[in-house]
Amino acid sequence: MMDGVAALKLLAQRRTDQVMITHMTANYDWSRNAEHQELDIHLGGAMGKASSLGLGVALARPDAKVWVLDGDGSLLMNLGSLVTVGNMRPKNLVHFLYENDAYDTTGGQPIPNAGRTDFAAMAKAAGYERTYTFEAIEDLEARLDEVLSGPNPTFVALKVGSLGPRPASGTAKSTDSYARIKALLAARPTTGN
Repeated sequence: MMDGVAALKLLAQRRTDQVMITHMTANYDWSRNAEHQELDIHLGGAMGKASSLGLGVALARPDAKVWVLDGDGSLLMNLGSLVTVGNMRPKNLVHFLYENDAYDTTGGQPIPNAGRTDFAAMAKAAGYERTYTFEAIEDLEARLDEVLSGPNPTFVALKVGSLGPRPASGTAKSTDSYARIKALLAARPTTGN
């Protein structure tokens, strides 16, 4: 397993103009390491909905690059979203999974079937164009250009160690995220019909 904060720092270094949708445990760790936080949308109380929101933003803004930073416990709450993403096939979506086998925001309890669920295989079977699983930071760093180059949708399982209980949200408030979503959708390019 790799260090989760190191993985997020690596993603943060590579980020340019991507909209980042974070969820639960990842909210806390991402918000402490990322720049361009004006492009971040933090979900706190909508467990399992990061991939659904990411899909909606990707479809509404095909001109924007969208990254989702999901948690494994959260994704378990909404596995059907994998099939929906696979069906819609957004060309601008990369779905990262912070796979720590624990519900860190509620005390570090293990998720069901911890360590035995192959989320990348599920995403591939659901229709994601490409899937990856990384257990070492060196492997992630060596292949990150490939991961980010498309075609999408792409699913990336980041096998990270649990850091223990974490706060459920980052520095942004829900109202900040709502305002960012509203502004992002308002900036959507118009098409001539």
